[in-house]
Amino acid sequence: MLDIIREAPLGQAIRFLTQNRLLQYPEEKPDFKLPEAYVAQLEIHEKQSNNGHASFSSAPGEASMARNNNISRVRSESQSESQSESQSESLQRYATNFESLRTVTTARSVHTIPYSSERVKAEKELEIERTKSLPIAPQKTSDGIVLVDWYTTDDPENPHNWSSFKKILITTIICVYTFIVYSASSIYAPSVEGVSEHFGVSIIAAELGLALFVLWYGVGGVVFGPLSEIPIVGRNPVYYVTFIIYFGISFPTAVVGNFGGLLVLRSLQGFFGSPALTNGGGTFADMYDLIYVPYQLSFWVYCAWGGPAIGPLIGGFATMFKGWRWPLWEIVWMNSFMLVVILCFLPETSAANLLMRRAKRLRKRVGDPRLQSQSEIDQRHLTASEILVGALVRPIEIMIKDPAILFVNIYTAFFYGVYYTFFEVFPLVFPPLLWL
Repeated sequence: MLDIIREAPLGQAIRFLTQNRLLQYPEEKPDFKLPEAYVAQLEIHEKQSNNGHASFSSAPGEASMARNNNISRVRSESQSESQSESQSESLQRYATNFESLRTVTTARSVHTIPYSSERVKAEKELEIERTKSLPIAPQKTSDGIVLVDWYTTDDPENPHNWSSFKKILITTIICVYTFIVYSASSIYAPSVEGVSEHFGVSIIAAELGLALFVLWYGVGGVVFGPLSEIPIVGRNPVYYVTFIIYFGISFPTAVVGNFGGLLVLRSLQGFFGSPALTNGGGTFADMYDLIYVPYQLSFWVYCAWGGPAIGPLIGGFATMFKGWRWPLWEIVWMNSFMLVVILCFLPETSAANLLMRRAKRLRKRVGDPRLQSQSEIDQRHLTASEILVGALVRPIEIMIKDPAILFVNIYTAFFYGVYYTFFEVFPLVFPPLLWL
């Protein structure tokens, strides 16, 4: 349970306030030892650098210091031909020791394989490997960077290796979160008549409070979905930052005194509640192999459909006895509960983000700038505009180029439109239809 809290926003806040003295990671504990595979890789490259066969690049200050140290070592160790021969023998010994540690290769590349039978087969093989505690030999780039990966096939920090209890807890949190946000869209429906009477607008105009909510959590999904795929951001900040804003907006929505303000606030609610619509599938893929993800998606989709269906039922009773504002207060109460759960028990699941932070801790502990994650290297030379295009524009290009994906999105949009038109709009605009 402590590892769940450590990765949750509450745990990260505790670590920040205590300067990482509480809820420490393994790399921060006094008894931590760098795995032999990493030691061997670093020593191999150091020997190669001393012989003038390779060089590495990293942060400017650290890199220049490391290069100066290497130059001085080269000068001192190259005094005679016999010393050079001994270095070659030592290098060969390190290479032999390292090869004995290379029992399995990194599994990072598996998650870049498209969703196909090949990926299913690869993930099945990895699932078998995770039943054993085999060391994972880190890869090394041509410029000497040692890529930080999971230490072993059963590394407890890997979301795929988390316990069933932890996975089920996170899945439940995401499903309840989705249910609450989705129910907030339709819970407004019983208030439409009261809004119309209170602000002196037509029924159709009052229904904009529902329509704009749905519209903007579609727009928000286009922004927050790709944003969570950026390693330096991760999934958790998108969840809790947007939900804190969503929770804060819920208060003025329940007490707003003009119709225009109500529509604006409902639109903002939909926009900042949209990660429930877009990011849940990514969280499940972080924890489960591809073959098991549909099981989690089925519960998630059930909550996504159950929320709008049950929302009017919850809000209807409150409207009859307490007035049209009461369903909006029910949104506040549900959000209060969900905010506490997210802040205390929702951990980060993005492997790219977790490995990036592990690499940072290792560099601090070992003092070697060559320890870096693949995501750090990928994003090092990216500009803000390139990240924006890659996160927002490229998915749209892929959708347009792939007819199957385009068809699924058009079908989904049409189906949602028909659903909300016949089950949310028509019963309110044409009440006599319900009596036929």
